[in-house]
Amino acid sequence: MMAHDHTKCGDVFAMLSEYLDVELPPEACTEIHQHVEGCAPCVEFAESLKRTVELCKEYEPDTMPEPVSAAAKAELMAAWRKARG
Repeated sequence: MMAHDHTKCGDVFAMLSEYLDVELPPEACTEIHQHVEGCAPCVEFAESLKRTVELCKEYEPDTMPEPVSAAAKAELMAAWRKARG
């Protein structure tokens, strides 16, 4: 059995989001899967990233009260108009 190559961890971390979203070519997915299977730090990072994405999808922001929402919208529109000249 070959020793695990931790030099690939940075590459895996960089592509993990696309890997979890199945946005990479099959060859890249296979390579990442094989690496992660034998790498405890990458498994931990992948599980943490998956959980973070799940929590973001579950998040439901509180609705702002209408007076605050209207005031914020007015300020944003004024800033946008000023920026456009």
